[in-house]
Amino acid sequence: MKQHIKQLLLSACTFFLFCNTHSALADTASDTETLLNWAEKTYPTIFPSHQATQNIEPWLFRYYPEFGIYAGVNKNDNSVYVLGGPWGDNPTVIDTLASLINEINNSGGSGGIAACDTANVFAGVTYSQSGNVVTVTTNGHCVAAPDLINTNLCQVPQQTTASGISLLSSNTITASSIAGISTSIPGLPNPFQAIVDAAANVKHCTMNAPAETANLVVNSDLCLDITTAITGAIGSLPIDGIVITPPVNYFTKGTYTSQSVPDCFETDATTISDVLTGEVWINQGGGFVKVGS
Repeated sequence: MKQHIKQLLLSACTFFLFCNTHSALADTASDTETLLNWAEKTYPTIFPSHQATQNIEPWLFRYYPEFGIYAGVNKNDNSVYVLGGPWGDNPTVIDTLASLINEINNSGGSGGIAACDTANVFAGVTYSQSGNVVTVTTNGHCVAAPDLINTNLCQVPQQTTASGISLLSSNTITASSIAGISTSIPGLPNPFQAIVDAAANVKHCTMNAPAETANLVVNSDLCLDITTAITGAIGSLPIDGIVITPPVNYFTKGTYTSQSVPDCFETDATTISDVLTGEVWINQGGGFVKVGS
């Protein structure tokens, strides 16, 4: 009996240590992504292009061929190193990963993704990237959102040169619910559930998209406080039988994917935008009408 109890305790301890080690490694990888994305966004003259993170033990790093610069984290000491370019041929320690992440957080830096324009993102939304997969999350918290449409939160940044790449993107909702809205009429469905899901599922085509967005996958796990947007809509269009109990929170999970197309105007997109010129078109009755024309 004692031997059996001893084995159970050893197994529990082993499981506990494994879980904590795995969690620490996951945090290191996530923090490394945040740091390197922030560096690319903040210092484009040093890190001029978005590069995928490579993993060669004990290093997590990115290589920037324009200047022959390596930047990354040594998982043995959790310190940040750079090599090449202005730092020469010897690895230079910048600081610990934890210290730099703390500085980024305190400065209001987002650790944004090079393929996503995060300049006007809601406070409380965080990003991470592994290869071509971007994860957007509110980390289980509900953050204030001014509208019902922007739920993938990975807008293509404005471009300065023509790429000739056209991408048709769509968002697939895998889970969705609204809290804070009920109906006083038995059997009456919540009309706003259909509205927000339909808005989130629209297809959009982007002209002159940057190459790094061509195979991008964006996974979102969000809780958005849409109280202001919902009360504003009801205020302008009263609906009998709808009861609002703030806060109104929209919980949504989904996957946003893109595919290359030869011509945006030959697709079934709901909207088209040219990220070089800033022009926007809306699909009306099967034809695209330029906004503002």
